[in-house]
Amino acid sequence: DTVVLAGSEDDYILMSKDSTSDIHKTINMTLDQGSLGSGSVLVVQKSSNPSGFIYIQSEVIRFADDITWLEFNENTGLITGGIITSSFANSSIKPYSKIVGANDRINFGVIGCKGMGWSDMRSILSHDGTDCIAICDVDDRVLEQRSNDVKKLTGKKPKVYKDYRKLLENKDVDAVVIGTPDHWHCLMLVHALEAGKHIYCEKPISNSVKESMIMLDKAKEHSKYLIQVGQWQRSSPHYRDALDYLWSGKLGQIRMVRVWAYQGWYGMLDPLPDSPVPKGVDYKSWLGPAPSRPFNTNRFHFNFRWYWDYAGGLMTDWGVHEIDIALFGMKVREPLSVVASGGRFGYPDQDTETPDTLQTLFQYENWTMLWENAVGIDSGNYGQDEGIAFIGNDGTLVIDRGGWQVRPELDYQNNLPRHKKPKKIQPIAYTKARGSGLGYHTKNFIDAIRNNTPESLNCGIDSGSIALSLIHISEPTRLLSIGYGGF
Repeated sequence: DTVVLAGSEDDYILMSKDSTSDIHKTINMTLDQGSLGSGSVLVVQKSSNPSGFIYIQSEVIRFADDITWLEFNENTGLITGGIITSSFANSSIKPYSKIVGANDRINFGVIGCKGMGWSDMRSILSHDGTDCIAICDVDDRVLEQRSNDVKKLTGKKPKVYKDYRKLLENKDVDAVVIGTPDHWHCLMLVHALEAGKHIYCEKPISNSVKESMIMLDKAKEHSKYLIQVGQWQRSSPHYRDALDYLWSGKLGQIRMVRVWAYQGWYGMLDPLPDSPVPKGVDYKSWLGPAPSRPFNTNRFHFNFRWYWDYAGGLMTDWGVHEIDIALFGMKVREPLSVVASGGRFGYPDQDTETPDTLQTLFQYENWTMLWENAVGIDSGNYGQDEGIAFIGNDGTLVIDRGGWQVRPELDYQNNLPRHKKPKKIQPIAYTKARGSGLGYHTKNFIDAIRNNTPESLNCGIDSGSIALSLIHISEPTRLLSIGYGGF
């Protein structure tokens, strides 16, 4: 049974009347989400596998009028005549959703497995009922290393790919980890959804607001597949404990929130000349949607985050974690205004583009949030190199990855000398974190897949987009602050 619906300005045209109740449920869910608009088609298909399991496949295909503003670099090879041409929508391989039971093993593939992609995969493998059966990277040396690492953990080597699209064609893969540089996240997430995979996407989810919008729209179209964003502080118990204290109201009115990352060892690179592409590296695929340029070691692997083509510096690297907790704690999204000031003050001769010094001020209704970052300096606020401080009339809650504390204000409504003035609230000594935040986060993702409960995700795609969008809307002022004229 197949049903096709075409979207028009005012209604939906039923192009095939053969349907079942299950198909009707899928159609109604899509229509309720508002995913089917003008210039789009919904295809819903019911089929079964040899074991007798029934699958309901659905996909919204949009035409050029909705997406011509999207401009990926020609390196992707995915723009033809103004229309995105999906390698999956046009292939003989049709996406389908596997039913993952409570006792089934979940097979993972990881795309981009040198840094955080591997950290995420290793954390996932620490949980029962998981396996890594496929890995993908553009660097042969990384593939060899991680293939051996997987064998040590699971007893067998995974399938190895250099083209992530080939990995996504593997029907045995239930879920993927996207651990590539930021500029690749959007396209890979879109393709993974089209291929019928659950996704753990490293933060930040994208390299622009526009990309975030594309990802959110595609996630709504393919809502049966779960997406967890790697902002793992959301799952760490001590952050939850601290936020519960914040929400108790004991701090009084919150007037300021300070968020910061002072990283003494980050982002310092002596200039290097361009050089030949290392043997075994598919550099064109590494660039992907980024502008074409000669290979330079400084821009490769970990240090990509200091160049605008691929990332946004310390603010998108650390800031997305910290600002996420600040916004989550204050239960807000967009600010009234934003202004940024900073530049490459500490290391102006280093081969980096993003600011080594930055302050960004966000104005809300009755309070402000200040982001600060500094490269080459460890001495941050309250003696902590990273953290969030909720500053209230009666006290301040300070939290970082190591723990949290409450610092009370003194009550000045009396004539007592300062050293005898009572505290407005009771202090709470620094309470250390417990367990692995990343471990809790990956476990949350696995449990949500098994139970088919997207609402239980601690940082789904919508939550993961909030802080990043806020950071990206501050980008014009950040670029102006360092004298960048390229927009």
